[in-house]
Amino acid sequence: MEFPIFRPVADHAVLVEFGEDITDDAHAHVLNLDRALSSAPFTGFKEAIPAFVNLLVDFDPLLTDHSTVETALRHLMRLPASEQSQSQHREVLVCYEDLFAKDLAAIAHHTGLSQEAVINAHLAGDYKIYMYGFAPGYAYMAGTPKSIQLARKPSPVRGIEAGSVIIAGAQCLVTTLTMPTGWWVLGRSPTRILTDNPHQPFLFDVGDHITFRRISLAEYEAAKAQ
Repeated sequence: MEFPIFRPVADHAVLVEFGEDITDDAHAHVLNLDRALSSAPFTGFKEAIPAFVNLLVDFDPLLTDHSTVETALRHLMRLPASEQSQSQHREVLVCYEDLFAKDLAAIAHHTGLSQEAVINAHLAGDYKIYMYGFAPGYAYMAGTPKSIQLARKPSPVRGIEAGSVIIAGAQCLVTTLTMPTGWWVLGRSPTRILTDNPHQPFLFDVGDHITFRRISLAEYEAAKAQ
């Protein structure tokens, strides 16, 4: 199968696929096209939504159509990659105390590691924001080390608090709302993901790199109080 693949979605969007597997190369193509659309939108362009290996391009069907949009996108993809909106490095604080690390013991059991080894593995991960989805501010990161990768739980657990640091498979996420999840709860972060800034509502941009830094319970409480 040759990529990119252009798929019509309803009468108002085109899904551009750059691969079947989550790779840095496929995601780089997603980001480059997203940035190109921001710099040089075609007539009728409304919104672009990046994901792991594809980009959904929404347009006004009264002003353009699928074929015209595909032609415009192919033209943008032939242009040199934009150097605007380069990715940033962000630090996220995380507390792994028992009060917050509801699944730490279970993760250790399933992986055969000690709880401290699980924490060290999580801190050593190379994390990158690939997409937003599911709920406001839910930034999906890839980069969880293989040594602590677990499939999702058989059923979700309700009432997982906002700020929980959760993992499933190769993905990691910091929750922003109290919601159910089938992911494994590893700790909790006081770092604010929702910014209240209408121009940049979330702390991260797609493509940003994330480092987790371990803090104590006292440091967590102090950070939350600020």
